[in-house]
Order: sequence, then structure tokens, then C-alpha cells
Amino acid sequence: MNFQHTEDRRMLADTLNRFVSEQYGFETRDRIALSAHGFSTELWGRFAELGIIGALFDEAHGGFGGGGFDIAVVFESLGRGLVVEPFLDTLIVGRAIARSGNDAQQAVLGELIDGSRIVALAHGEPDSHYELARVTTRAQRSGNTWQLNGAKAVVQHGEHASLLLVSARTSGADHAQEGITLFLVPRDAAGVSVRGYRKIDGGRAAEVTFDNVTLGDDAVLGAAGEGFATLEYAIGCGVLALCSEAVGAMDVAKDHTLEYLRTRKQFGVPIGSFQALQHRMADLLLEIEQARSAVINAAAALDAERKVRERAVSAAKYSIGRIGARVAEECIQLHGGIGMTWELPLAHYAKRLVMIDHQLGDEDHHLERFVALGAA
Repeated sequence: MNFQHTEDRRMLADTLNRFVSEQYGFETRDRIALSAHGFSTELWGRFAELGIIGALFDEAHGGFGGGGFDIAVVFESLGRGLVVEPFLDTLIVGRAIARSGNDAQQAVLGELIDGSRIVALAHGEPDSHYELARVTTRAQRSGNTWQLNGAKAVVQHGEHASLLLVSARTSGADHAQEGITLFLVPRDAAGVSVRGYRKIDGGRAAEVTFDNVTLGDDAVLGAAGEGFATLEYAIGCGVLALCSEAVGAMDVAKDHTLEYLRTRKQFGVPIGSFQALQHRMADLLLEIEQARSAVINAAAALDAERKVRERAVSAAKYSIGRIGARVAEECIQLHGGIGMTWELPLAHYAKRLVMIDHQLGDEDHHLERFVALGAA
């Protein structure tokens, strides 16, 4: 297997890394992350102008990339800058629409790619415990319409999304894969309530409730009762994106720690000259490369058949969860007390690495899933 990126992907990475470095410095990022909006609409538009969003979709749907390695390249660069703009949900919702949407629904993809529409995934529920098929939100047929009722938790950028991709059960038991239907729901539809809040690692999310929301058949994405496969694929793309973001964040945390070890002196010499710290740092570098390998494997398997794809993304998410926590802990410990301070960027990278483990399934969940897929 050739692990070298294509020339186009290298140019994409160089462009995005340069933009993030020059326009998305830590002070800028911190201000955006703590703002009432949770992200910058101006910078979101500039990301779109650079073609960064378009790289997440293939040519047939208005983009110019769309492969697993395109996703990995983009999100690794975003992870280096702790970018809080709504790339993840744009990817997940967009890939679901591209896979199962009709012509009218796929017309939305152009608005995603040019940055003019914000979308959000409303799937997770308070009691779902990362289980993809556990959906208790209900949609019942009523004449020529659907009545949607239920609640969704931690909807990223839910306050500002104009369109929500909502999973609801139209038949079957609460944990069954069969009977899940996907709906495209306008956030301002009657009966939709949104309560926003600030996330611990920056940006905003929301709790969303649906109280007798009336939807037509044109809101159904794909076939009624058959949404699980689309949901699983789209979230698999999201898991790959999160893992790639984590690798970018790990690289920056590593670089900051190496610089600190070279400059911080004790007993008149840099602490990086102490053999015990050198060994800890060497072990950490090996772990980061292991995480990178897991991401490469997941990116290569994204277009493979279901079991191969899902085992690869779960293996990557397990590795990222374990290694991300270790990178966060070690880098802070090697910095000492200053590593915990709000003013030091490292603390924010460590926090983001820990929180990535809890998005779209944590380390334990994906290890169990990897084993179950192997036995199936």
C-alpha cells in the first residue's frame, strides 16, 4: 500500500495548515470557542471559499474529494488548530444525504459546500449509551403526515443549524436496527425546541425536543424504516474524522512538550536531558505513530464492505481513545503545574483529546463493537 498522499491532498493540507496557522491562532480560537455563537460565520465562509468543505464530498455531489484520505487530511489539519466550526456535522449529515437523499434533498449539498447552510445530526439520546440502534424518539404515521416526538442530546451547533438530521423509530423495539427512519427537520418547524449550552472543550451544543412535529413524506431520507445502514455509514465517516482530528491535536501537544523539555531548565540544564523524561517522550512518540497507523487503516477501509469498514473505524476509535488520554496525561505531567493553566494552549489540546474519546462512542464501546463485528 502506498501511504504517500496525492499531490492534490498535499496541496490541500498545505493550504489548510497555512490558513489555520495564520488566521486561526490560539487567541482567535479561544475567543471564537467562548463566544455566544460558538463558531465564526465569517471564518466558516472562508473555509468554504478555500474549498475545504468541498474536499469532504465527491465530484458527483459537487465536491472534489470525498475519499477516506481526503477526510483524514482535512480533519488532521483542523485538529492542529482546535477548529470549532461545524465541519463534523456537515460531513456526517452531508454524507447521509449524498448516500440516500432524493434529487430535491441532494440539492442541499451545494449549500453545505458553499457554507451557506448549517446542519446538525440529532441522533444521540440521554439513555442511548453510544448504541447506534438504540432510538426511542418516535415518528408515527398520521394520515399523509408523520408526527415526531422525542428528545435528542448533545446536538452539535443545534442552536444555529437550519436543518436537523433526526433519527426516529417508526417500528420495532427500541434497540432494533430495523425500523429506524431518518428525517430532515427544519429547526424552526413547529414543535421543535432547542436549549443551547457551552461545551467544556469549546463551542456549543444543544438539547433538542420534538413535540408533535408534523412532517411530510418529503422529509424522509431514504426509505422509511431502513435508515440504520445510512446512519451507520455516515457516523463511520464521522468517527474517521474525529480520529484524524485527534492525531492533529496529538502532534501539536507533542511539539509543545518537546519545546518545553528543550527550554525548561533544572539544575542548570534542560530537563529534556534527563534520561527518564527522554524515555517517557520516546514511548509517547511511538504511541502517536500507532494512532496515525490506525487512522490510515480506517481511511483505506472507508469504501470497503460493511464489516471491514466498521471494524477498521472502531479499531481506530479505540486506539485514539486510549492513546489520546495517555498523550493528554503525559504532556501535562511533563509540563508540570503550568500544563493545567487555562492560558497555556496545551491544556486545551489535552481537554479536546479527552472529549474526542466521548464523541460517537468511547474507547470501551468501540472495543466491544470491534469484537462483536469479528464474531458476527
